Amino acid sequence: MSRAVQRVAVLGAGSWGTAFGKVLADAGRDVTLWARRPEIADAVNSERANPGYLPGVELPSRLSATTNAAAALDGADVVVLAVPSQTLRTNLSGWAGLLPPGRTLVSLAKGIELGTLKRMSEVVAEVAGVSPEQVAVVSGPNLAREIAGEEPTATVIACTDHDRAVALQNACTTDYFRSYTNTDVVGCELGGAGKNVIALAVGIAAGMGLGDNSRASVITRGLAEISRLGTELGADPMTFAGLAGLGDLVATCSSPLSRNRTFGERLGRGESLAQAEEANHGQVAEGVKSCQSICELGARHGVELPIADAVRRVCHEGLSAPAMAKELITRAPKPE
Repeated sequence: MSRAVQRVAVLGAGSWGTAFGKVLADAGRDVTLWARRPEIADAVNSERANPGYLPGVELPSRLSATTNAAAALDGADVVVLAVPSQTLRTNLSGWAGLLPPGRTLVSLAKGIELGTLKRMSEVVAEVAGVSPEQVAVVSGPNLAREIAGEEPTATVIACTDHDRAVALQNACTTDYFRSYTNTDVVGCELGGAGKNVIALAVGIAAGMGLGDNSRASVITRGLAEISRLGTELGADPMTFAGLAGLGDLVATCSSPLSRNRTFGERLGRGESLAQAEEANHGQVAEGVKSCQSICELGARHGVELPIADAVRRVCHEGLSAPAMAKELITRAPKPE
């Protein structure tokens, strides 16, 4: 990057966008958060809070908010994209003409786009009309609520341009948030997208009342699926043993703060997708959508993904949780 990071625009004022904005502000950056709803921007500016997403968290004075995307982007050294994966293309299309030239674009979204089967960094590069080296991703065991509460955690900043990754690393280092750099964008993104699907499977197992052996088996074999797909697509296999792979997978599969895990539990208890969505305040977990695109991606590249495919059929074809469990455990024996 050509200059040090001081001013950051974060486009998206949900839990993770707000939490990451807080990290950047606590690290000494001047952060402007773009919010779609005026009441969120007003609460951030007047109450130092985002009660709808992070209740009880006091936001730093260096973090301000606006509903005007052009104002948020004006003079930004870095632009952080903090909107859901399946809405990234639409949102970014509206912002593309406002983006400061040459700046690093950072994706916080974890998913594979439906239809195109593109990773989020690929969507960003395409829509913004920038080179892949200008796009970075953040991935790791990063539950927003814990980070906003300043509980120690680590993450990975991945960018094919190592200098950009280092500049971002320096911009978001605090006494509770530690980042590592990586140039394996493919591996970090597939780890982040795949873990949401495996967390649904673990949640289904938990909802059925299955114990630690079952859940550990799903996590481990799920990691094998993610690694197989990633390696086929050119990722470094070692990435999946790190924070963006195993670390993110364990956090998402284990925590009650994980939307994918808790959504899966409802499915495991026999609720329909619509019932689980209603209980989740109308929000669908990322893995519910990503399981379709990840399975399509696997089929395109000849990679077998039995857990992801079983989750897809539970979510979209009416397969019951008990039938899913029986099907997976009775698959033909093979070497690990």
